[in-house]
Amino acid sequence: MKRKNIFRISVAFWAMTAFTSCSDQFMQDKQNFDSTTADAYNYWSGALGRVADVYRVCLPDPKATPSSMYNSTGLADDQSKSTEEYSGFSAFVDPLKPLTYQTGNNPVPDYFEGTKGDPITSAYGRIRNINDVIAGIEGSTLSQEEKNELLGQVYFFRAWCYYNLVKWYGGVPIITEVQEPVESSVVPRSSAKDCFKFICDDLERAETLLAPFTGAGQWMSGDNYGRVTSGTAVALLGRVRVLYASPLFNRSNNLSRWTQAYNDIKRSIDVLTAAGYGLANESNPGVNASGWANLFTEVPSQEAVFVTLHNTLTEGVPDYRKNNTWENGIRPYNARGGGGKTPSAMLVDMFPMSDGKIPATCETYNTLTKSDIPYYREFPFVDRDPRFYRTFAFPGVRWSFVGNPTTQGNRYPHNGPDYELWNYTWYTDAAYVDDIEANSSVTYGADGLLNDVKGFYVRKRSDDRDVNAIARYVYDEKSGGFTRSAAPYMEIRYAEVLLNYAEAACNAGEMGVAVDQLQKIRARVGYKAENNYGLEAGLDGDQAKCMAAIMYERQIELAYEGKRFDDMRRWMLFDGGIELPEGAPATWKLTGWGGNTCTYLGFKPLNGQRRENLEFRTTVNGGIGGTNVDDDPLVKAGITRPAAMDLRKDLASEQDRLKEFYSNYLTRKTKKGDSYDDSHSPLYIAFLPRYYILGFHQGIQGNNSTLLQTIGWGDYNNGGANGTFDPLAE
Repeated sequence: MKRKNIFRISVAFWAMTAFTSCSDQFMQDKQNFDSTTADAYNYWSGALGRVADVYRVCLPDPKATPSSMYNSTGLADDQSKSTEEYSGFSAFVDPLKPLTYQTGNNPVPDYFEGTKGDPITSAYGRIRNINDVIAGIEGSTLSQEEKNELLGQVYFFRAWCYYNLVKWYGGVPIITEVQEPVESSVVPRSSAKDCFKFICDDLERAETLLAPFTGAGQWMSGDNYGRVTSGTAVALLGRVRVLYASPLFNRSNNLSRWTQAYNDIKRSIDVLTAAGYGLANESNPGVNASGWANLFTEVPSQEAVFVTLHNTLTEGVPDYRKNNTWENGIRPYNARGGGGKTPSAMLVDMFPMSDGKIPATCETYNTLTKSDIPYYREFPFVDRDPRFYRTFAFPGVRWSFVGNPTTQGNRYPHNGPDYELWNYTWYTDAAYVDDIEANSSVTYGADGLLNDVKGFYVRKRSDDRDVNAIARYVYDEKSGGFTRSAAPYMEIRYAEVLLNYAEAACNAGEMGVAVDQLQKIRARVGYKAENNYGLEAGLDGDQAKCMAAIMYERQIELAYEGKRFDDMRRWMLFDGGIELPEGAPATWKLTGWGGNTCTYLGFKPLNGQRRENLEFRTTVNGGIGGTNVDDDPLVKAGITRPAAMDLRKDLASEQDRLKEFYSNYLTRKTKKGDSYDDSHSPLYIAFLPRYYILGFHQGIQGNNSTLLQTIGWGDYNNGGANGTFDPLAE
């Protein structure tokens, strides 16, 4: 039978349609391939279909909230809302609702099981499916070359599934065969050490198997683009090595783990380069980091090491429909978007100044040299890192798109190509003008935003028309604007590989190598060698300060990409790792990094802090106006707004013009982010020590009575007594 490649550029959503060009009669009535007969694997099309099903259920989904099936991708979910990126108490940081193992009593999130017995939502259902594919392909009559090409991809996804379990639970059952659901099939939890070894072994096997097919960049274009490659395998291996070496799993700061991570990632750079990966637009930063902004919509892209692709197909073709809704979610209401996402003021105020240094007013990283450029909270858009303008949108900035929302009568004065965001606010009553807790029922925004106004907007990963003239979305004025987008989602991009390299190098004592990686990342957004790419001098001679600079760079470069919570957990940045969960043995005590990672890094622990939001309220008419578009106090006063800041131009004059307008007519107001109690007193972040390594809630233990509970969590199968499983034991 002639081999036929059924992967398409919409890789990830290949529902398995009948292979009518082949003679596989047994396949024609299949609606999906989550299970099939052993004979299916003897045909390339059948085996390929089973591998495609693994992609379908294992690839990250930027529309999904974190679960046993999906990781965080930058939405305002429980994980991202536990960081500086968003405000609002999530399950992990709410001081009034500590997580427990008990159903109905603020149960700990389930990243382990999902729906019992479901091969898609259950983590072990997906692993069982993968093990079936591995066994089926290995036992088939396919040629060894065909087997290797398929098995390399499947071993990668088994490692991916286990990585997403181990980063939460430390030690989980390792299952490598298709098991029947009988009592004798029960497998106990393994240690974190054994789990990490298993994951790394799978990734090294995947690299070896995929190297002949992908090692020279063969899959960087055409129908194969979007599949995992030998480069994808070594990139995830680097992330896994760094996780195992991090304080969460390396309490004594065992240098050998960092050395292993450093050596593996150093080798991986050559593998990735040969496979076609690198910093996209590295030699063309563009104006105000436009090259960096463009990398989030490019297809194909050398930046996209592990990517989920999308298309703009409609409901009429469900087998292949896979739309990305991020663009719709971040666009403001008056652009016919979903309403936008609100960044916390903490992160807005934390971004570097234009010289690359941290603002002098920021207390988060207190060992890093502060910028000499003044930071004015009233004008946060002045003199910032180029990535600031591509990460946030604010009153008076251009944010162009393809489409025309004015046809729907929402009173917005411009069409998409000329869109200017004017999201300043006013209030319906003087009593609320300075009230931090004033809600949307009394808050109104300009240009038809009205109650749907956000004080600041997340702009990161936007398909900006001024950057990408050919939109990857289909804009529909009548049915909801940007809902069908083909923008890719990058779970691992090359910049993260370099940041992982920098982290491993720094902690292995190779600080010069670490600084080199930071310089490459900074150069890509426009920083120059003459000012050391905005980095302070001497980082290569101070390991703690170098590591602080790396953590800061990760926070800025990877903002709103779903990475920050993992970074905060593995470096124990909520309290520095100084507290232990109840019942933890002495081996859990952090003895490396001086016993406190926050002190070591000069990082202000997130516990005990609050995240607020911000807006810019008009001072005209005391900030009071009505509930209609024409009730805008500036409009009623006949005040002409300046042209919005245009990121296609040099920002010197652009920001001065906007600053003058703010000075005359707007004032910064703090808006409630995190909660207040019933007496209107502020509440503060409280991430408990047991959250660093999660336990199982009672539903999971009830389904498997042999599953031991993690230390620090109540054991449902033992009357609520403290768990006894030590995932850090070796």
